[in-house]
Amino acid sequence: MDVHACRACRGTAGHVVLDLGLQPACDYFPRRDDLRVDPVYPLAMWLCSSCGLAQLLVDPTVPEEPRGTEPAALMAQAADAVARIAAAGLLPDGGTVLEYGSPHGGSWLDLLAARGLVPSGGQADVIVDCFGLMHAADQRAAMAERAERLAPGGVLLLQYHALSTILASGQWNALRHGHYAYYSTTALTAMLAQAGLRALTAWRFDLYGGTVLLAATKNGAGPDGVVESLLAEDARAGVRDPGTFARLQQDMRAHAQAVHDWLAAHQAAGTAILGYGAASRAVALLCQAHVDQTLLPAVIDASPTKQGLRMPGTDIPVAAPDELAARSPDAVLLFVPDLLAEVRSAYPGVKRWVDVETLGSRSL
Repeated sequence: MDVHACRACRGTAGHVVLDLGLQPACDYFPRRDDLRVDPVYPLAMWLCSSCGLAQLLVDPTVPEEPRGTEPAALMAQAADAVARIAAAGLLPDGGTVLEYGSPHGGSWLDLLAARGLVPSGGQADVIVDCFGLMHAADQRAAMAERAERLAPGGVLLLQYHALSTILASGQWNALRHGHYAYYSTTALTAMLAQAGLRALTAWRFDLYGGTVLLAATKNGAGPDGVVESLLAEDARAGVRDPGTFARLQQDMRAHAQAVHDWLAAHQAAGTAILGYGAASRAVALLCQAHVDQTLLPAVIDASPTKQGLRMPGTDIPVAAPDELAARSPDAVLLFVPDLLAEVRSAYPGVKRWVDVETLGSRSL
């Protein structure tokens, strides 16, 4: 195998710390009637020994994911984040804003426009990147571009799913094609420094079990206490120690087995089960758990662009929400935990919601 160069620092020393083997492209959902065997590709995480960035080892897939419906939890978190940034005095009156958005959807531009910021096509006083940077194959070039487009005195706002959360919660299926980097605050501050930026402050959110919004500037006074606490948390979590990641590999096997056993037990008992949330994070889980339409007849999703398709690597169809009433399942297996409050409110007729993450919980 060719030597891998880090996507950020270009170092070549590192370790494969999580290997899911060959997986279908998790962002390509075939048509329901297309029952050809899906092609599979390597899916592995590599940890750079030089800068500590966890990243995809290779990704030969081409992103094609149909855009999903933005969860209410994500919209609420965006509003909360903008309010906190404004309270910190980081949104200049009449300033300009540039957004690097996520291909999965969602935007902060309307929220920022309501606070007087004007979109810019060039340099900007505020650059927002909400889960966008991780989709760049060349992390060094992507960070350099953001730094170049940041106006003097401006602020770069980066939101990311914390690597310490992934490790502590056993979120092995955060690894997926198209997501090239998995950030610790330690690695991200090194990337910022490489691009001539300094971390200023940060905010924590419960989204995805633990996300961080980091603010950086070109001439800041340096990290505040919040950033320092995140760096200390990284050190305790062992985000640069390949040995720390070994448990993720164990979590993958245990979680997949638990999901298969749970579905098989309900099938044997004659209990009707459906899934909800045709998310890319569910693809590797269903494939590792060897779940097919026999065990899970359908996955419900509110996005019209996904309805009529099927889950990659399986024969499980993606169906519209009206199937919930038509099939009246005894329980629904939720593949996106952050949707729980939203779906409980939207579908009060569902008897029981089961968070798929609890089936693989380390506490069970």
